[in-house]
Amino acid sequence: MPSANAIEVFFSYAHEDEKLRDQLEKHLSLLKRQGVITGWHDRKIGAGKEWKNEIDTHLNTAQIILLLISSAFIASNYCWDIEVKQAMERHEAKEARVIPVILKPVDWKSAPFSRLQSLPKDGKPVIKWGNRDEAFLSVAQGIRQAVEEMLANS
Repeated sequence: MPSANAIEVFFSYAHEDEKLRDQLEKHLSLLKRQGVITGWHDRKIGAGKEWKNEIDTHLNTAQIILLLISSAFIASNYCWDIEVKQAMERHEAKEARVIPVILKPVDWKSAPFSRLQSLPKDGKPVIKWGNRDEAFLSVAQGIRQAVEEMLANS
């Protein structure tokens, strides 16, 4: 069970990258089991709920927003125009920490989030690592570090 002060992590991603999102989520399992984080993405929207309202609600309450970067993400009008815009506004207001996770090689160096520290380390795209588990380990460790900093400052 997540503890009352578990940090909510919002996954902003293009549906073409769902398999990679699933793998990342598995690598965050220990943080979830320890009650440190809860994860949320649009596949958790229940039947009959309004998806836009649900996404907005979680995008506005999550303390960590992961932007899962790929060409599909950058090409997605919803990811780009709604989620990135809202995430960066919350980041500027210091209401959330936005972490770009580079899944695939793409030109992102001039994007609004390019000045933020990205994961995995050195911004090397997940799919370019020889061992994908090592890439996701790097991402999970970076997220754990961010969570620990946030809990220490709260």
